Amino acid sequence: MSRIEVDLEAVRQVQNLEFLAKKMVEGFITGLHKSPYHGFSVEFSEHRLYNPGESTRHIDWKVFARTEKLFVKRYEEETNLRCQLLLDVSGSMFYPIENYGKLSYAVMAAAALATLLQKQRDAVGLTTFSDHIEYQSAIKSTGAHLHTLMLTLQQQLKKEAPPQKQTRVAGMLHQIAQTLPKRSLVILFTDMMSQFEQLDEIFTALQHLRHQQHEILIFHITHAETEEEFLFPDRPFTFEGLEGGDKIKVQPAEIREAYVKAMQHFKNELKLRCGQHRIDLVSVDLREPLDKVLYAYLVKRQKVR
Repeated sequence: MSRIEVDLEAVRQVQNLEFLAKKMVEGFITGLHKSPYHGFSVEFSEHRLYNPGESTRHIDWKVFARTEKLFVKRYEEETNLRCQLLLDVSGSMFYPIENYGKLSYAVMAAAALATLLQKQRDAVGLTTFSDHIEYQSAIKSTGAHLHTLMLTLQQQLKKEAPPQKQTRVAGMLHQIAQTLPKRSLVILFTDMMSQFEQLDEIFTALQHLRHQQHEILIFHITHAETEEEFLFPDRPFTFEGLEGGDKIKVQPAEIREAYVKAMQHFKNELKLRCGQHRIDLVSVDLREPLDKVLYAYLVKRQKVR
């Protein structure tokens, strides 16, 4: 299967995110092996006669042209999955600042998932958040709704990086839990970079969602080369916090071992707690292709059908 590479600079400059997401999803679907993912196909398997009064949306007009009879496509997979995409747009998501790397990747991933959901006739909604909920849509499955979400995602990439805008994941999740009346799949895109001291609060909020029977999938997005491996040139650097503005001058080589150890401990703790709460966690490095995100979604969707 071909890899769906993400050119982060191109994502920021793209004039039609909706078209790009559609082409990526089409490429992904073309490459799917049917056997392990049977049931996720968006192709119809047979026809049935049209019943007067029902929606004309799935009438096969090509068959009508040949037979002058109305037939409806019967699909292999017809569900009413509801999915809420939660996109972290706090200051740290704009790193690396030259291409808004983590945010660009998350936006492209969210756009591709929204396209795939709508293509499968599932309902999708979008929430963007930092220290508050900045945008929240309804959850719908129409093409017009998808178009609105794509415009919102594309506009997000045109904004200036907000250095002081912090993340308030726990409070936002509690608010979301109160606005989702039906069992839904909640997909969270975040780097968790301001959450080192807030895991208890975050998992209390996640448990709120789980208590209401929502399924949760977290994509933990990082620029692993610098944020996990701390691979900076061997010279003094001044690091500035993207969510607080604090500055510190260090020689990377002197603290690399301690930093990597602390980051690994945090990731292990995050993974452990997700496992305890039956939450799916997927670590995503900006260097990885987008199909990792789409595959993880398909696996999760299979569980919640």
